[in-house]
Amino acid sequence: MASTHLDLGEELGALVAELGQPVERAAREMIVLELYRRSLISSGKAAALLGISRLDFIRRASELGIPYFRFTEDEWHAEVAESKRA
Repeated sequence: MASTHLDLGEELGALVAELGQPVERAAREMIVLELYRRSLISSGKAAALLGISRLDFIRRASELGIPYFRFTEDEWHAEVAESKRA
């Protein structure tokens, strides 16, 4: 497993420590969530990287305001219109 030393500095390190989990775990979660938010990895890959179920990952991301469904406004209107036709 690759590892990297990251100097967060005292202030940022203290803020991350306030999350109530080991700094390494909190940092890993933040990195994975950001990769997912940027659509660089899937929810399944993100869950695997964090060692949790896909559903748990989707819930966690949602709690943090990262949506599972990503539609443009036009795509959303098309989906709504399609669902009304069905």
